[in-house]
Amino acid sequence: MERLKNFTLRKMITTIVTTIVFSLLFVFNLSIVEVDVDGVETTYNIRNQFFGWFIFLSMYVGVIILIYGNIVSIIIEKIQTKWFPNHNWLYILILGIFGLVSGFIFQTGLFALLGMLAAILYGIIDKWLSNRMSKNKSVKLFLIIPIDSVFLCWGVLTLISPPMPPFTKEDAIEFATSGERAELIHFPNKIGKWEGNIAGYQVIRETSVNGIGKEKYIVTFTESWSKGNAKGTRILAYKVKRGSLTMNQYEGTNPPYY
Repeated sequence: MERLKNFTLRKMITTIVTTIVFSLLFVFNLSIVEVDVDGVETTYNIRNQFFGWFIFLSMYVGVIILIYGNIVSIIIEKIQTKWFPNHNWLYILILGIFGLVSGFIFQTGLFALLGMLAAILYGIIDKWLSNRMSKNKSVKLFLIIPIDSVFLCWGVLTLISPPMPPFTKEDAIEFATSGERAELIHFPNKIGKWEGNIAGYQVIRETSVNGIGKEKYIVTFTESWSKGNAKGTRILAYKVKRGSLTMNQYEGTNPPYY
């Protein structure tokens, strides 16, 4: 019973540590700085990008290792015990070969290479843990260090990541008018009015904005028209914050010249 408990513990720790280490190495190879023709453009919230990618990759990689990786490793370990008990390098090599399977599934050499590297990393960690546990040495620190490394990286990136610039009234208007909302394309893209004649109607279009909280605004688009006795007004108001726009008010009817 104790042997089965240690075996299960070793496989679980190997799965967790392999997932963390592999995901960390992969995330650091992703671009956290965008480069344009003018040079290097700083990316804001690097820590959030790092943590988001890390969580995504950990879930994806972790499930594969937990199911496929452990099943294959258990089978190979049983074979090793019978045929080559003193050749851990062969165990690791065979695991690496089975890691190539992901390349066949996704039909890409990159996934084959990544799968092989993850499998080899798994094999090295697995045998290292097996050696320590056979000598009754503690493996807690081996699990704690990778977890602490994630938070250390997050903390470092927090320090070096430049703060987001303030989200101003002008930014709110720009965000509201920059999409594909057909009803807003004719309004001024800054605070102010536009007056003109459309199909015989005297038209006034006005864009205004009011702050309702920290970096939160109500952007209002007012359109009024008149032609003889025919008059009308339409009001479109949106609640805008960084990266978000929702309708707040809609009054009036569509102008007759649309």
